[in-house]
Amino acid sequence: MSENARVEAALGRLDRAIETLSQSVDKRQTRELSVKALQDDLQRLTQERSELTGSLEKQKKRTEKLEGASEEVSRRLGAAMESVRAVLDRHGG
Repeated sequence: MSENARVEAALGRLDRAIETLSQSVDKRQTRELSVKALQDDLQRLTQERSELTGSLEKQKKRTEKLEGASEEVSRRLGAAMESVRAVLDRHGG
């Protein structure tokens, strides 16, 4: 094998090695970008979960307050109905 042929063969191997290295770097960068995107998504979802938890707690308190008010209205309405019945009974109604 002549000197030129050996140099050409070595250059061919070098080109293939550089191409393989370039592909490996590209794959690594893609994986790192994917991991970064997943980390960003996780952080965003964690923040959204925290906000939703706060909103849920606020709505639970509001629901409890409304239920309490509803019970009070029901109690007062029942008492008013009893008062009306008592008045009607006294007056022959």
